[in-house]
Amino acid sequence: MPGNKYNNSNDTSPRMPTTRVERLLRERELRRNNRNHSLLIDVPSDGNNNNNGSTSTEPEHSRDIDDNYSRTAYVQQYLEGAAQATRPHREVIQWPDSRPPRQRLLVVANRLPVSAVRRGEDSWSLEISGGGLVTALLGVKEFEARWIGWAGVNVPDEIGQKALTKALAEKRCIPVFLDEEIVHQYYNGYCNNILWPLFHYLGLPQEDRLATTRSFQSQFDAYQRANQMFADVVNEHYEEGDVVWCHDYHLMYLPKCLKKYNSKMKVGWFLHTPFPSSEIHRTLPSRSDLLRSVLAADLVGFHTYDYARHFVSACTRILGLEGTPEGVEDQGRLSRVAAFPIGIDSDRFRRALDHPDVQKNIKQLQEKFAGRKVMLGVDRLDMIKGIPQKILAFEKFLEENPTWRDKVVLLQIAVPTRTDVPEYQKLTSQVHEIVGRINGRFGTLGAVPIHHLDRSLDFHWLCAVYAITDVALVTSLRDGMNLVSYEFVACQDAKKGVLILSEFAGAAQSLGAGALLVNPWNITEVASCISQALNMSPEEREKRHHHNFKHVTCHTAQDWAETFVSELNDTVVEAQLRTRQVPPDLPEKSAIEQYQQSTNRLIILGFNSTLTEPVDTPERRGGQIKEMELKLHPDLKESLKALCSDPKTTVVILSGSSRMVLEKNFLDYDMWLAAENGMFLRYTRGDWMTTMPEHLNMEWVDSVKHVFEYFTERTPRSDFEIRETSLVWNYKYADVEFGRLQARDMLQHLWTGPISNSYVEVVQGSRSVEVRAVGVTKGAAIDRILGEIVHSENMTTPIDYVLCLGHFLGKDEDVYTFFEPDIPTHAIPLPRPKGLDGLKSTGERRPSTKFPANKSSLKASHSKSHRPAQNQDKRNQGCTSSQAAAERCLWNVLDLKGENYFSCAVGRNQTNARYLLPSPDEVALFLNKLVDSSVSNA
Repeated sequence: MPGNKYNNSNDTSPRMPTTRVERLLRERELRRNNRNHSLLIDVPSDGNNNNNGSTSTEPEHSRDIDDNYSRTAYVQQYLEGAAQATRPHREVIQWPDSRPPRQRLLVVANRLPVSAVRRGEDSWSLEISGGGLVTALLGVKEFEARWIGWAGVNVPDEIGQKALTKALAEKRCIPVFLDEEIVHQYYNGYCNNILWPLFHYLGLPQEDRLATTRSFQSQFDAYQRANQMFADVVNEHYEEGDVVWCHDYHLMYLPKCLKKYNSKMKVGWFLHTPFPSSEIHRTLPSRSDLLRSVLAADLVGFHTYDYARHFVSACTRILGLEGTPEGVEDQGRLSRVAAFPIGIDSDRFRRALDHPDVQKNIKQLQEKFAGRKVMLGVDRLDMIKGIPQKILAFEKFLEENPTWRDKVVLLQIAVPTRTDVPEYQKLTSQVHEIVGRINGRFGTLGAVPIHHLDRSLDFHWLCAVYAITDVALVTSLRDGMNLVSYEFVACQDAKKGVLILSEFAGAAQSLGAGALLVNPWNITEVASCISQALNMSPEEREKRHHHNFKHVTCHTAQDWAETFVSELNDTVVEAQLRTRQVPPDLPEKSAIEQYQQSTNRLIILGFNSTLTEPVDTPERRGGQIKEMELKLHPDLKESLKALCSDPKTTVVILSGSSRMVLEKNFLDYDMWLAAENGMFLRYTRGDWMTTMPEHLNMEWVDSVKHVFEYFTERTPRSDFEIRETSLVWNYKYADVEFGRLQARDMLQHLWTGPISNSYVEVVQGSRSVEVRAVGVTKGAAIDRILGEIVHSENMTTPIDYVLCLGHFLGKDEDVYTFFEPDIPTHAIPLPRPKGLDGLKSTGERRPSTKFPANKSSLKASHSKSHRPAQNQDKRNQGCTSSQAAAERCLWNVLDLKGENYFSCAVGRNQTNARYLLPSPDEVALFLNKLVDSSVSNA
């Protein structure tokens, strides 16, 4: 398959690129070499010899042949000749070594580039529709493309579907069959009435204006079903190594469906409209579902950096994810987000200007508008195009500049769209009214200032109009890109006309330096720019045109598509490299089998985000108040009781939470509680004891407390917790950006003031700041905790099974490596904490641990709590001054090998643990299985 060859191409280059930039530069060089080969080598599967490169060596008369086609015929030429390419046993073309085989590209869009008309029960005629997407991809030769989409017609019978599928196969197209109800709810409803207005800042329709059968939820359900139907067709035709490129807001749910089918599928998604700010997007009822679905794609593309920034901001503010310069990160998985400005096939427009029909049209237009400057507007008759604003600005210009009234004409081409929608009908009437009023006011019997056409132009007439225009006027109120500005520039190499461009069009990011940027809502400003453009000197016109012309001819549609797919391929490579560093999921079967075979087990469990019930998921909207009150997951209560009642099992809750929190949740269980990162320890039937070093300095607490109080008052929805050995400031529910700024400000203040000379550490979580004494970590405390447990329970056999589950901060993950017989290869280097009063350095590997009979390193703070008397009796009974007794108490506490130690991080992909579990729900399921297996085994 082409895809397999692409992925396993033999590269004999002396040095393989290692960084992302090196890989992309190499890919760029290969594409250039490929284009050079395309000048000399005929490609049979393309079905034509057309070359769009500006360095073509074809004779001029052969290049002119292409220009005999209109836009529709050009699309036809691109799609024809696919029968040979789609044959199952087609001949494989052997390219030169430097030219890689073409990769299969599945382009998935709402509509196919053809429209089908039924002529009989099993007969169809296909009409080519040169839409914006297919036009943009016409010149791409690097990929073997297939189009998947809706043919625009309802085909309920199987005979018709088979006949249409066969007819479309000859055009490289694969149909998705949608019934009328799905189209009504999905396309006309959710896409056109909800997503499109929202993405263009027009807001959502009122719910009471929708019929009961067309509510937000019913339309979203249809949207999901339609996207799943697209996914089913993609999955049917997918081959390993293919790239799947999903397009536009119609298919935002598709990446999730595809990844669910095959997680290794290369999936990219590109939006051709603007993406609104997070404040606009958050009004959408299905906001989170759509964002998470898009994030399933490997690469998410937008026209401009502004749109990409809005998307990342929506993911951070609505989903609570981490935004990075590369994209959006969720539990270690990165969805790359980038800007890919689309272009046009500029060579096609430039060559068309030499065509006889275009030259004839140019001459005719020059004669008609002789002695007058021509201003041009080419738009769909749509609310976002700003046509009324454009015409009103032209009226104001005529009012303020009487001398220009008979010297300038505005040619406005308004292509009708959605003529059955009342809002569009009202817009059409409004535009006609304004045009009639201005022509009546400033026109004469011989000429009128505005020529308004409610129709489209064919390709040759459009090129001619572009060529004779002096000033192009684009006043979009909100536009994804607007390629009319690109087409105008491509046809202006001779006249070098001026482009007036709305700052709300995506093209303003690319052509802003050469164009006159305007705010279309400011009629006065637009009128002033019209005057500036008409009176601009030839030298300035040439400079501005040169800048825009260079951009349009260099950043073509072919470059856009090739760059996107190249970056998608590289993003997948990076993801594979990143995945190698992520631990695998917990092997539950092996963990349960080792548990059953062991005789002395130690289970260490974290609490927060490990044993607690999730409160910030869409299904459990608990919010901030519930999260501040930590509660045990209800599905864990029975399994914990069963584990604690097993005489072969010792359960330890190791948490950063306070003693009071642990007592409230676990006093009914026979287990050990280690509060505040192990600094306080108790058996639930005993009293608290401390493992803190005696000389631990806590004088810094009051000054840090005042700082935390100050920033809590300044940061809405933040809070801080006072513990006996640390203070924690949490801003999880605060505004993301403001919370980060406040945290940065807090850290600067802390280091220059209250803790500048204190023996403390600052531990930063994802959205928290904790100040604790140096050496206070779970790994540093586990040595003492384990010793106390061994002696208190009078253990006589080594621990031969350890299960450690937790959602620990990176600073506390030394607890995983404490028990590790062999440090895992994916382990993340941790700072080596300073030992305090006998605390073991967590940088040391611990294959086994020995404890003497008298644990002098375990110190009790009798001023705060007392050890249980029975524990002291056990210790005295178990250890005497005789040599024999000492030998009985000096033994290997841990008997761990690789197969009987299981460390598992919960909800953290970047970890020192061996394994992963995604959430507390999965922890509950696993512990329940563990208990059930023990019962059945007994």
